[in-house]
Amino acid sequence: MRNRIAVLHGVNLDALDRRPAEHYGGLTFTQLEQRIDRFAHELGLDARFFQTNFEGAFVEELHKSSDIADALLLNPGAWTHYAWAIRDAVEVAGLPAVEVHLSDVKHREPFRRLSVLEGVVVATVSGQGVEGYRAGLEHLKTALG
Repeated sequence: MRNRIAVLHGVNLDALDRRPAEHYGGLTFTQLEQRIDRFAHELGLDARFFQTNFEGAFVEELHKSSDIADALLLNPGAWTHYAWAIRDAVEVAGLPAVEVHLSDVKHREPFRRLSVLEGVVVATVSGQGVEGYRAGLEHLKTALG
């Protein structure tokens, strides 16, 4: 059964509770991962978590992801908007991937409207808060068949 989901969080996600609650929901990072884990279990998926504030470490985790996961749930944080190396690493991974953002990035500052992941993910979910992670996991469950 293909049900292993690598959940990769990028830059500044570990400081979630210090970010503006109107955009990020006011959860701590630990609370966010607990909710994602619960969503995954409800869907029969096995979530494995990784977070870093170092772009190279994020890329390295993507490189080894096909050995430990069947699909990717990604929130690269601000790297979404400029880190082309992360886009390339998602391609290298060769796994179905969904991009998730807590805030509605398409209706925030202009620089947030660009996603380098466009075209290499099966779906993008933004502006749904923590529930967006459930939607992302549902997309992955469908992609895994």
